[in-house]
Amino acid sequence: MSEQTAAPLVRRADARHRYEILVDDERAGLTAYRDRDDRRVFFHTEIDDAYAGQGLAAILVEQALNDVRASGMRIVPVCPYVAKFLKKHQEFTDITDPVTPEVLTWLDARLKR
Repeated sequence: MSEQTAAPLVRRADARHRYEILVDDERAGLTAYRDRDDRRVFFHTEIDDAYAGQGLAAILVEQALNDVRASGMRIVPVCPYVAKFLKKHQEFTDITDPVTPEVLTWLDARLKR
Protein backbone atom coordinates (compact mmCIF):
# COMPACT_ATOMS: atom_id res chain seq x y z
CA MET A 1 0.00 0.00 0.00
CA SER A 2 1.29 3.46 -0.89
CA GLU A 3 1.52 6.04 1.83
CA GLN A 4 0.29 9.38 0.59
CA THR A 5 2.10 12.55 1.59
CA ALA A 6 -0.07 15.17 -0.11
CA ALA A 7 -3.84 15.60 -0.15
CA PRO A 8 -5.42 13.75 -3.07
CA LEU A 9 -6.28 15.90 -6.08
CA VAL A 10 -9.35 15.26 -8.25
CA ARG A 11 -9.34 16.56 -11.81
CA ARG A 12 -11.81 16.27 -14.66
CA ALA A 13 -10.28 14.87 -17.84
CA ASP A 14 -12.93 15.76 -20.43
CA ALA A 15 -11.05 14.28 -23.38
CA ARG A 16 -11.07 10.90 -21.62
CA HIS A 17 -14.62 11.25 -20.20
CA ARG A 18 -13.56 10.76 -16.61
CA TYR A 19 -12.52 12.26 -13.33
CA GLU A 20 -9.15 11.14 -12.01
CA ILE A 21 -7.81 11.16 -8.47
CA LEU A 22 -4.11 11.81 -8.08
CA VAL A 23 -1.93 11.00 -5.08
CA ASP A 24 1.55 12.51 -5.16
CA ASP A 25 1.03 13.28 -8.88
CA GLU A 26 0.26 9.61 -9.66
CA ARG A 27 -3.17 8.58 -10.91
CA ALA A 28 -4.70 6.43 -8.18
CA GLY A 29 -8.13 5.91 -9.72
CA LEU A 30 -10.92 7.20 -11.89
CA THR A 31 -14.66 7.45 -12.35
CA ALA A 32 -15.80 7.32 -15.98
CA TYR A 33 -18.81 9.02 -17.53
CA ARG A 34 -20.55 9.94 -20.73
CA ASP A 35 -22.70 13.03 -21.13
CA ARG A 36 -26.23 12.75 -22.49
CA ASP A 37 -27.84 16.16 -22.89
CA ASP A 38 -27.78 17.69 -19.39
CA ARG A 39 -27.02 14.39 -17.63
CA ARG A 40 -23.64 12.97 -16.69
CA VAL A 41 -23.99 9.18 -16.79
CA PHE A 42 -21.41 7.56 -14.49
CA PHE A 43 -20.72 3.95 -15.47
CA HIS A 44 -17.44 2.84 -13.88
CA THR A 45 -15.28 3.70 -10.86
CA GLU A 46 -11.97 2.09 -9.94
CA ILE A 47 -9.11 2.66 -7.52
CA ASP A 48 -5.75 1.05 -8.25
CA ASP A 49 -4.90 -1.79 -5.85
CA ALA A 50 -1.87 0.09 -4.49
CA TYR A 51 -4.25 2.77 -3.14
CA ALA A 52 -7.09 0.56 -1.88
CA GLY A 53 -8.50 1.11 1.59
CA GLN A 54 -7.64 4.81 1.81
CA GLY A 55 -11.11 6.20 1.12
CA LEU A 56 -10.08 7.57 -2.25
CA ALA A 57 -13.17 6.34 -4.11
CA ALA A 58 -15.43 8.35 -1.81
CA ILE A 59 -13.27 11.48 -2.21
CA LEU A 60 -13.22 11.03 -5.99
CA VAL A 61 -16.96 10.49 -6.37
CA GLU A 62 -17.94 13.27 -3.96
CA GLN A 63 -15.78 15.81 -5.77
CA ALA A 64 -17.01 14.59 -9.17
CA LEU A 65 -20.64 14.95 -8.08
CA ASN A 66 -19.96 18.42 -6.68
CA ASP A 67 -18.50 19.34 -10.07
CA VAL A 68 -21.62 18.03 -11.82
CA ARG A 69 -23.78 20.18 -9.53
CA ALA A 70 -21.61 23.26 -10.16
CA SER A 71 -21.91 22.77 -13.91
CA GLY A 72 -25.72 22.66 -13.71
CA MET A 73 -25.94 19.04 -14.86
CA ARG A 74 -27.70 16.01 -13.40
CA ILE A 75 -26.37 12.60 -12.33
CA VAL A 76 -27.34 9.15 -13.62
CA PRO A 77 -25.63 6.48 -11.45
CA VAL A 78 -25.15 3.39 -13.64
CA CYS A 79 -21.91 2.62 -11.76
CA PRO A 80 -22.69 0.49 -8.67
CA TYR A 81 -20.22 2.44 -6.53
CA VAL A 82 -21.74 5.81 -7.47
CA ALA A 83 -25.24 4.42 -6.80
CA LYS A 84 -24.13 3.16 -3.37
CA PHE A 85 -22.48 6.51 -2.59
CA LEU A 86 -25.69 8.37 -3.49
CA LYS A 87 -27.74 6.22 -1.09
CA LYS A 88 -25.51 7.42 1.75
CA HIS A 89 -25.30 11.03 0.55
CA GLN A 90 -28.82 12.39 0.21
CA GLU A 91 -27.51 15.88 -0.56
CA PHE A 92 -27.31 14.86 -4.23
CA THR A 93 -30.90 13.52 -4.49
CA ASP A 94 -32.14 16.73 -6.09
CA ILE A 95 -29.82 16.30 -9.10
CA THR A 96 -30.03 12.50 -9.47
CA ASP A 97 -32.05 10.82 -12.22
CA PRO A 98 -32.94 7.12 -12.27
CA VAL A 99 -31.17 4.56 -14.41
CA THR A 100 -33.62 3.52 -17.12
CA PRO A 101 -33.48 0.85 -19.85
CA GLU A 102 -33.28 3.70 -22.38
CA VAL A 103 -30.18 5.13 -20.66
CA LEU A 104 -28.56 1.69 -20.52
CA THR A 105 -29.21 1.09 -24.24
CA TRP A 106 -27.83 4.53 -25.07
CA LEU A 107 -24.74 3.91 -22.91
CA ASP A 108 -24.09 0.49 -24.45
CA ALA A 109 -24.20 2.07 -27.92
CA ARG A 110 -21.83 4.85 -26.84
CA LEU A 111 -19.38 2.35 -25.34
CA LYS A 112 -19.84 -0.07 -28.29
CA ARG A 113 -20.56 -3.04 -26.04
